[in-house]
Amino acid sequence: MFKKINRAIALLAFIVIPALSFSQDAPPETKKGLDQRINEAFQPVTDATSNIVFYSINIGGVSIPLIVMLLALGALFFTLAFRFVNIRLFGLAIKVVRGKYDDLEKDATPVSSSAVNVANGDIVDTIKNESHHGEVNHFQALATAVSGTVGLGNIAGVAIAIAIGGPGATFWMIVCGLIGMSSKFVECTLGVKYRDIDKNGVVYGGPMYYLKKGFAEKNLAGLGKVLAGLFAILCVGGSFGGGNAFQSNQAAQQIVSMTGMTGSSAGFIIGVILAIITGIVIIGGIKKIATVTEKIVPFMAILYIVASLIIIFANFSYIDDAFRMIFTEAFSPRAGLGGLMGVLIIGFRRAAFSNEAGAGSASIAHSAVKTKYPASEGVVSLLEPFIDTVVICTMTALVIIMFNKDGVMFPYGGDGRGAVILNENGASVSGVDLTSIAYNQVIPHFSYVLTIAIVLFAFSTMISWSYYGLQAWKYLFGRSKAADLSYKILFLLFVVIGASVSLTAVTDFSDAMILAMVFPNMIGLLFLFPRVREELKRYLTAIKNFKK
Repeated sequence: MFKKINRAIALLAFIVIPALSFSQDAPPETKKGLDQRINEAFQPVTDATSNIVFYSINIGGVSIPLIVMLLALGALFFTLAFRFVNIRLFGLAIKVVRGKYDDLEKDATPVSSSAVNVANGDIVDTIKNESHHGEVNHFQALATAVSGTVGLGNIAGVAIAIAIGGPGATFWMIVCGLIGMSSKFVECTLGVKYRDIDKNGVVYGGPMYYLKKGFAEKNLAGLGKVLAGLFAILCVGGSFGGGNAFQSNQAAQQIVSMTGMTGSSAGFIIGVILAIITGIVIIGGIKKIATVTEKIVPFMAILYIVASLIIIFANFSYIDDAFRMIFTEAFSPRAGLGGLMGVLIIGFRRAAFSNEAGAGSASIAHSAVKTKYPASEGVVSLLEPFIDTVVICTMTALVIIMFNKDGVMFPYGGDGRGAVILNENGASVSGVDLTSIAYNQVIPHFSYVLTIAIVLFAFSTMISWSYYGLQAWKYLFGRSKAADLSYKILFLLFVVIGASVSLTAVTDFSDAMILAMVFPNMIGLLFLFPRVREELKRYLTAIKNFKK
């Protein structure tokens, strides 16, 4: 065990020492804080990436990012093509989760779970081979998955959306969550259908595989390989950005706020500590830390939800006003917020970042479930955007709207990037800090609990995305130990970078990386959705016969 820990620390030292030396080499009169130097080096990468991914087209005088159009129209198409599967099969999804149709799967061929990362509470836990191991049922798997998705996208992401887009952004987050259920259903069904199982029974799945195999079936093998490779590259980038840098950034920001740490390298120091802890798990493979985290994260998620409900009901008389603002300002936003399309785009960006529906990442995890019917996992997966975005993101939004009644605490719109100036004391806050202050107003000192929750959520999400990114990396570079180790070194480097750069830089980069995955994935979904229709029909027929 100690050899593995030492190896993780040595790798981090290899990354960190050159950066420290670079900082020390600067002349005294020009020396800048290490955090600032890292941020200045990283910002051009962020700007270039964002400009490409968020390329906009002008429609009726309104500039609309092409990626948001593809995401929204694709999700709407699947909702209509599958006759509102998000609503029509909602009850069935609950029944499947409750285990009503478990006997349909009792003779499914077991698959190995040896390559499955069980160190987190994200969707990765749903790929445990429940029937083979006899460990969890569908309800327990979904409960664990949902507890993990209640992370920084729900806490910091929603705060950014409300700060920029005002209360109306909440409405479009809800809409995105509802139609996103259909996208997630399609991609997770395809993930199971086209998964790759090696000679040892280890499962590899996700858009890389259904793009490659599905397009080959349509005599478009060349296009399928190109799209699969592009997705894998973007997924690696997504694991470095939204699944890593954004998490460490917000965790570091909250720790600095709560501890009062000062100094130009505070973020860097916190980032190194987070990287060491993360490295012990993903390189050293210490299962005890993973097991403890897996148990604590669901508890923190429940605590966060309960705290949200306490604050909402403490402002019970304002609930109707808050919902009225959400609906009216969704279509008649306040001046300076970019108009209707501006608020819609903000809502969709933040919701997509939170639930990742349409990005394809969920299918990487769900693809290894034990089942004879790919559509069964698709049906289960459609519940996740509903719980994550429609329910929990709305809770956070209500808390912030209630905190800022009639715009007394801060003006909506901020600096256009999520930072706001609190009218109460003139302090500039953003992201997770805004959420923390809002919760503290009703529940004194809750920010201390929130800090612990944020660190755990960030750690959990980073471990989840290390699995997603690693699968994509192995698709690109093979399933060797060298490929495995090289990816993990890069992943840990981005833990440090994320904690050191500004919120603006890391948010733009994270959004760009996560949403860029939508391009190849959505093209694949639009080409292959007829296969999903066939699988759904087969599963529903099996259920009908099972009832008889």
